[in-house]
Amino acid sequence: MMIQINKRLSKVSEYINHNKLADIGSDHAYLPIFAIQNKLVKEAIAGEVVKGPFLAAQQNTKANGLSNVIDVKLGNGLEVIDETVDVITICGMGGPLIAQILDDGKDKLSHYPDLILQSNIHALPIRQNLQQLGYKIMDEILVKEKKHIYEIIVAKKGEMTLSAKEMKFGPVFLKHKDDLFIEKWEREIVALENITKQLEDHQDQSRNNEIKQQIVQIKEVLA
Repeated sequence: MMIQINKRLSKVSEYINHNKLADIGSDHAYLPIFAIQNKLVKEAIAGEVVKGPFLAAQQNTKANGLSNVIDVKLGNGLEVIDETVDVITICGMGGPLIAQILDDGKDKLSHYPDLILQSNIHALPIRQNLQQLGYKIMDEILVKEKKHIYEIIVAKKGEMTLSAKEMKFGPVFLKHKDDLFIEKWEREIVALENITKQLEDHQDQSRNNEIKQQIVQIKEVLA
């Protein structure tokens, strides 16, 4: 039975063409199963730290007859990885958590597997970590699903030196400001403006001024 995956995981899968995948926070192992079924990889690790999804991943892998090529592991972050993987996916988490997972498991990145990282919010810490870890961002993609806009960052071994603006907005996104990019940051302006209204009567206006500066910066980027 061929498995169906959602729009954002489908976009992630477009960047998988490798030998062995490690999917961290694999949930029900949908992405590894899809990748094997569509011959995007030959084998995979489905890593999950929570017992419930781990058991569901085992069950799904077995139901699809893939227990011999997908190794479902219970473990935290990159600790489930062996040295043979050549691509790592981390999807469906906040940017700070993804960055922390990479940093905590940096000993598993010594051979520089490709990284495909899909954050729900705040991708800036991911870019900071990738630069420190010796990775270069090759592509950045936005996907809209059920009104939420998700960021995907694809990185390979390489050097980069990002400016503060590139760290915040994304070096590839800044070159191609598509409709989703504009929508994402226009939404951010609305959210920040709502915060400034709440802070208008606050004694300490430093936070309010800081947010107003952020709004000005976003408007400059969108101009």
